[in-house]
Amino acid sequence: MAFLQDLLAWLTDPAHWQGSNGIPMRAFEHLWYSLFAALAAVAIGLPIGLLVGHTNRGGEIAVNASNLGRAIPSFGIIVLAWALAGFGYIPVWVALTALGLPPIVTNSYVGVRSVDPEVREAGEGMGMTGAQLLLRVEVPIAMPLIMAGIRTSVVQIVATTTIAAFITLGGLGRYIFDGLPQQQYEAVVAGALLVALLSLLVEYGFGRLQGVVVPRGLRDRAAAVERDTKVGTGRRPA
Repeated sequence: MAFLQDLLAWLTDPAHWQGSNGIPMRAFEHLWYSLFAALAAVAIGLPIGLLVGHTNRGGEIAVNASNLGRAIPSFGIIVLAWALAGFGYIPVWVALTALGLPPIVTNSYVGVRSVDPEVREAGEGMGMTGAQLLLRVEVPIAMPLIMAGIRTSVVQIVATTTIAAFITLGGLGRYIFDGLPQQQYEAVVAGALLVALLSLLVEYGFGRLQGVVVPRGLRDRAAAVERDTKVGTGRRPA
């Protein structure tokens, strides 16, 4: 009970809501780091997933390569990048981008491959080129899974951006990394709660965006495809 009172007192202390070390500034830094990594993950992962999905060549290689970001701990990536590039945002950017790639590559690939072959044949019969077929037919149909992959990627990046504080950058992770050596455990828990809250807000925001961008019918279809892929029902993208 005493700890909860200390935690509440820390969160409601006006000194923690202003200045360069205040919660608003740390949250802004956290989102700023996350935004750059998320944009890089989309810029790299989306074209790869769409290309291998459209051509049906190298899909397993691309997906397995991107999944290395899940197999290798982000902390290990940031330490390696820090050893090569030194202090600064680059090690964090590399680690977070690697973390964000797998959902985008996998979902965009599966989304394009799950397009009905008859729909593709109809587009080809209308004289569409490969690029036109991808952009006008496959991408709109695959959009629910693409958006779901981006949503998952961004939430994972936001939740992991706390590691930026490990190499003296800002963000909400500062409360965790600064609080531990000083045994200010209320600050540590407050930092963790703030990161969790920010991740939930980003999840909610992208969920609302996905609901606006993607029609209901396509969302239901994408949910069925994603569910079948996860449980291994034997169905495979066409």
